Amino acid sequence: MEIQVLGTGCSKCLKLVENVQAAITDLGLDCQIDKVTDIKDIMGYGVMLMPGLVVNGEVRSAGKVLSVDDIKRILTK
Repeated sequence: MEIQVLGTGCSKCLKLVENVQAAITDLGLDCQIDKVTDIKDIMGYGVMLMPGLVVNGEVRSAGKVLSVDDIKRILTK
């Protein structure tokens, strides 16, 4: 599973990374989180509001910090 967190490093972006790491740990998944910070790369996903969450190349969220439970639901669908 490929996971990217899109954001420039603001507190919300960092919180989303933390929540994604917690969800992965809780689910026992073995995957890496890539942090995409370059604004051109972020815009390439069509994301204009940050933070964004991309799973296997598909934008699953933009503009909000998802809870650990929300992320678990996304990762198990």
